[in-house]
Amino acid sequence: MTDIHRTIEAVWKIESPRLIASIARVTRDIGIAEELAQDALVTALEQWPEQGVPENPAAWLMTAAKRRAIDYLRRGRMLVQKHEEVARELEFQQQQLADAMDQSLDQVIDDDVLRLIFTACHPVLAVEGRVALTLRLICGLTTAEIARAFLVPEKTLGQRIFRAKKTLSEAHVPFETPRGDELRRRVESVLSVVYLIFNEGYTATSGEEWMRSALCDDALRLGRMLVQLLPAESEAYGLLALMELQASRTAARKGRNGEAVLLPNQDRSLWDYAQIQRGMTALAQAQRLGGGAASYALQAAIAACHTRARTAEETDWERIVLLYDALLQISPSPIVSLNRAVAVGMAQGPAAGLDAVDKLAADPALAGYHLLPCVRGDLLMKMERFSEARAEVQRAIAMTQNLREQELLTERLKQIEKAAASA
Repeated sequence: MTDIHRTIEAVWKIESPRLIASIARVTRDIGIAEELAQDALVTALEQWPEQGVPENPAAWLMTAAKRRAIDYLRRGRMLVQKHEEVARELEFQQQQLADAMDQSLDQVIDDDVLRLIFTACHPVLAVEGRVALTLRLICGLTTAEIARAFLVPEKTLGQRIFRAKKTLSEAHVPFETPRGDELRRRVESVLSVVYLIFNEGYTATSGEEWMRSALCDDALRLGRMLVQLLPAESEAYGLLALMELQASRTAARKGRNGEAVLLPNQDRSLWDYAQIQRGMTALAQAQRLGGGAASYALQAAIAACHTRARTAEETDWERIVLLYDALLQISPSPIVSLNRAVAVGMAQGPAAGLDAVDKLAADPALAGYHLLPCVRGDLLMKMERFSEARAEVQRAIAMTQNLREQELLTERLKQIEKAAASA
């Protein structure tokens, strides 16, 4: 790839949300808006290698996109109709589009991008569609890049994006920022999509890699964008805090050969303390806005307990248990209960932790969740019930689809065997 092509790719990833959002304001169809924005990208690919990169690449792309949007309107049905009223409306819309585009040239983040995020994450779409469309429209990823990230065929991912666009069009979803109760519901959808993207990057569901760091980076970029677009939304800050604090441990979560390294065994000198500070600042802002007892802020507070501990042994597990208790009050889920059981085991001993885990064993939501037998096996090993621990870890290995987790659990199995032999 030439330097110019790299420049075009970098500019596209940064500017594509603004291009698409500005066009969608008038076309009211994000599928058409994306096509028109990509037409501008194709023109750049054709002209820049010959003419050179313009002094302001973003403005050049915006102008090219504006021209294509106006051409699209001129080709529309309104021009075919002879009525003077319709002609005036067309002229008004063209001027409105031109004014909107020109204004957006001077803005880094504007309301149109927020409208685009709310549209891409609309609850009328399946969760998979929301995630794919967000990565495509807001993060500027190609279909191939998203497919690789989620280990699905490119054709499948392309169909997912196509269906999402079609659903939005057929449902006549308005290109707008909702208000009142609808805003509250939609913010939850937006934040959940961003966190889904982050989690898939932080611990990959399947494949050969423990992490997919690029997805974490995309989610963080979205999170940072959201706190600027929604400065009064405490949970946006709570989510950003949670992601910053978790991502700060990235360098320590993998060994030299890419193997997984769990929190107790991490070299804490490898943690990114500047990122930890950013996370703490975001958490403090969430608390100042009155959201300290909300879901993402509580999870961020749990992550903060780990970052404050200089060693694993200094971790305040009693406080973590209390935070999980508070989280269960507002967001009860089997996963949160399992995480609480781990904290109980650390704070009160493995027997107490095992008792808490066993109360969850019959929950159908955890039936295929590999971390349930993993946690149980770890607690049984600490209690020197080696035969039972071995069986649980073997069950966990059979359940996970991530190669690095399988390696980690296989190593755990060896530790159990070694401890049993020396007992």
